[in-house]
Parts: sequence; structure tokens; C-alpha cells
Amino acid sequence: MRIAIAQINCTVGDIAGNAAKILEAVDQAKKAGAQLVMTPELALSGYPPVDLLLREIFCQSCNEALTELVKKIHGITLIVGHPSFQDDKLYNAASVIQNGAITHTYHKKFLSKSPFFNESYYFDAGKEPCIFELSGIRFGINICSDFWLGHAANVIDRPHVDVLLVLNASAYHIKKQVSRYQITHQFVKQTGISVIHANLVGGQDELVFDGASFAMNRQGELTHQLEEFTETVGLVDIENKHLISGKLAASQPSIASVYQALCLGVRDYVRKNNFPGVLLGMSGGIDSALTLAIAVDAIGAENVKTVMMPSQYTAEISVQDAQQMTQTMQVTHSECNIQSLFALYLSEIEAAFDIPNKAIDSASTMPENLQARIRGAILMALSNHSGSLVLTTGNKSELAVGYCTLYGDMAGGFAVLKDVSKTMVYQLCEYRNQISPVIPERIISRPPSAELRPDQLDQDSLPPYEVLDGIIEAYVEKNYSPAEIINLNYNVDDVTKVIQLIHKNEYKRHQAPPGIRITHCDFGTAWYYPITSSYKAWSSI
Repeated sequence: MRIAIAQINCTVGDIAGNAAKILEAVDQAKKAGAQLVMTPELALSGYPPVDLLLREIFCQSCNEALTELVKKIHGITLIVGHPSFQDDKLYNAASVIQNGAITHTYHKKFLSKSPFFNESYYFDAGKEPCIFELSGIRFGINICSDFWLGHAANVIDRPHVDVLLVLNASAYHIKKQVSRYQITHQFVKQTGISVIHANLVGGQDELVFDGASFAMNRQGELTHQLEEFTETVGLVDIENKHLISGKLAASQPSIASVYQALCLGVRDYVRKNNFPGVLLGMSGGIDSALTLAIAVDAIGAENVKTVMMPSQYTAEISVQDAQQMTQTMQVTHSECNIQSLFALYLSEIEAAFDIPNKAIDSASTMPENLQARIRGAILMALSNHSGSLVLTTGNKSELAVGYCTLYGDMAGGFAVLKDVSKTMVYQLCEYRNQISPVIPERIISRPPSAELRPDQLDQDSLPPYEVLDGIIEAYVEKNYSPAEIINLNYNVDDVTKVIQLIHKNEYKRHQAPPGIRITHCDFGTAWYYPITSSYKAWSSI
């Protein structure tokens, strides 16, 4: 028999649109000769629906859409993921539909407590396994964390299942696919059951789902691998209850996957929220250059506009590099010199608040932040005028230690590089230029600078980025203690300073726009620390 994997891009709350997308996949599966088609987890409602599930009318709408969907399924078996509201209980469900009727329904048993979707808060846990037979093959059903949390062997009747079908909404982060392979291989070796995974694809707020659905036979061999970050209907053939080796999408470097994740995250955030386009401030620096490249690759140059806002501290080569790149990327580019506005603000502040000019010109950061806020105000005014979404250009390294300005460079609607370290920014630029040289080499080779005061360099205030990023990764993503980080041969003073800055700037991160998650621990969905706290993690150093 032939099984179709519907690796589709669903939108939370677009119940009718998701149902149509499911039916389109069913039609493709039929034309390809498939007898069974499986969708991702909660395909009908979109994932994750979070507090929409607390509204009874939303759950009723899902039930009604399921009823209509069932009527249209004939000549093929469909397994669809959906919320199921029954007897005052709500389940994360997968229903088997045949000839206009639901024949089986599985309720997810092991509910994820992920920080971006605590399922146990919304759903009741199921109790029974689900096994059905088709063309002499006995299938079991799991839903995502049933399998990934290591409980799959306990929730199916192992001696009587030939193939396990797993409906997933498994979000992307770096090296996620490697762990998926490892867990699946371990399960297959333990049970002798072949596994077919159908995973969601697409961007949903801060999450990106990479698809990358796959199948593994009972020998633990990868037999099918669908492409990453692409909507597709994959086909898996079974003969004598054995998976027949099929198409394996080519693997790609990790940095290529990150770039595609960022592009998909931008594309779907803009598309699903109906923005007419995007707007970003160009500085002539590497972060805005990478953001521009991603934006153009995601939604097309015709939908991207850039603004250069130099001050007296902006180097001429920054203006030149910004012009060169925007011409190469063929986007609409404007320049607005903020020097007169900056001078006006300073003079008004001096006069109104009796602040001596000498005090303003001292070590105060007020003039620096004022420039950033003038730029932010201009971008937001243009956004109000056009309806375009402002993309911020700051990276994870800056956000971690507060090297960013509230209502300035943090002003905007979507933070493309929010989970991308500065060192990875350079790697992504090098990768993008291998495809085609769009980022001027001088932008990559110049020492990074905010250009908010004379002769300013980032390294005046921060450790070298390779040191800073190593400490941030160890503390934030790996949850190492300060002592463990020092044992990695980092300087005690650097470790102390960075960890202090991380916690000191929690209030900024709480006000940052949403951004795309690419690591195991991002600052949007997986990092929850109090703003007000007397605990000092660095005190044990």
C-alpha cells in the first residue's frame, strides 16, 4: 500500500483554510495512488492555538469543520489532527476517517509542558491506545510528545502493530533533526516497529516548523526524508508490511537550515498577518545587512523598503555600503539625515531642564540613546503611514547584555535576529554570499560599531564577540553555572560581567518584539526570569 505524508503549512485559527489545505493534500494523495494520508498534529486548528482553546466557540468551530471534512473523505483513509471537545473535556486528537465516517479517534496521552505550549493547561490526557487495520497492516497512532518524550513504547500494543504513525508539530531548532533520528532509531531497535513521521511546516509567531518529515523501517534505516521548510506531499510504499526505500531529500549544512528557518519565519509572519511589506533601518553594519538579505529572500525586493538615517557620527563608508547593498538587492532605499533633529532635541533638553552641555557630552549614554530613539520614531512613523512591518535588526548577543536601546533600535514589530548570536550573524552572511554576493565584503570585515559617538567600537563596552557568545551560550542555552563556564577557560571578570548584564537587562527583553527561535533556549519562548530579583547567580564565583 501507499501512504501519503501531508507536510502542510497550517495557520492558527484559519480553520476553513486549514480544512481546504487538508483536502488539497488528500486530492494529491489520491492522484498519486495512496490509500492513506496523514496530517500533522492539530492540522485543523493550527498549532499552537494556546488560549483560543479556552473559547468554547473556537472548539465548536473546529468540531463543525471536522464534521464537514469527514463528509468529503471517500476512497481514501485520512488521519487528521484536531482539537476534540467531548463531554466537557478537551483533547488533542487524531481521527481516522474512512468513507464519510470517523472510525477511530486517538487522544494524546502524554501532554507536552513546553514553555511555548503547555498542553496540560489546555487539554485532558487520553487513556487508550489506538490501533486500526488497513490492507492487512496494523497501524498505531501517536501524537508528537507521546513519541518524543520516550513513552511511545508504553502507549501502543507493541506485539500487534506493524507501523507507527506519528503526527507532529515539532518546532525547529539547531540540530533538532539529529535528535529526532536518534529517538526514532532507539524506539525502532526497542520495538521492531517501523515509524512514519508527519511534521508541520511553516512559521507561527516566534516558532518555525521545519517539516523534515521522515520514515524509518524496522531495521532502523532511514527510508524516506522529505525536504526541510517546504510544503509537500511525500509518499511511502509498504510491501509485505515492510517500508520500501524511497526518496531521501539531500541533507544540507546546519547554517543553511538556519538561514531557511529565518526566511520562512519572516515570510509567514508577514503573510499570515497580512502586512503589505516590511521596512528596516540600514546602518551600513552587518546586522542590518543580514536582515535585509533575509527579508528580500523571504518576501521579494518589491515588498522591502530601507531607510538610512546618518548622524554626524556615521562614517561615510557606512552610507556607501548601505547604498551599494540596497542597489544590489534592488529595494527602495531612502536617506534621512538626523543630525538637525538630534541637535534640536539636545538644545531643547538643555534649555528645558537646565542641563549643561558639558554634562551631556560627558560619559552619559543619553545622546547615544537619543539618536537611536529618533531613528526608531522615524521608522515607526513610516510604518504608520504605509502599514509596513518594521523589522528590528538587533541580534541575540546584544539583547542578552542590553547593548540595545528601548524605543530605539528595539522599536519594531518583528525581531529577525533575536535568537541569532553575533558570531552566527557573520556565518550567515558568509553563507548568503556563497549563494550570490549581495553583502559588501567591507561590511563583513569592518569592526562592528553602533556609531553613536566618535570612534566607537562594540569592543569598547563588551568582550570580544567570540568570548561574549561563548559565555552566553554556556549560561543561557546550556544552563551552565558560572563556575562551570570559568572552567571552560573564560576569564572570571568576563563571566561575572556578562552574567550580571544578562540579568540586569531582563526588563528590556520583556519589551522586545517577537523574534524567530532557532536555538534550544531563545529569549522569547524558553527564557522566563523575573525582572525584579535579588538572586545573584554570579555571587558564587
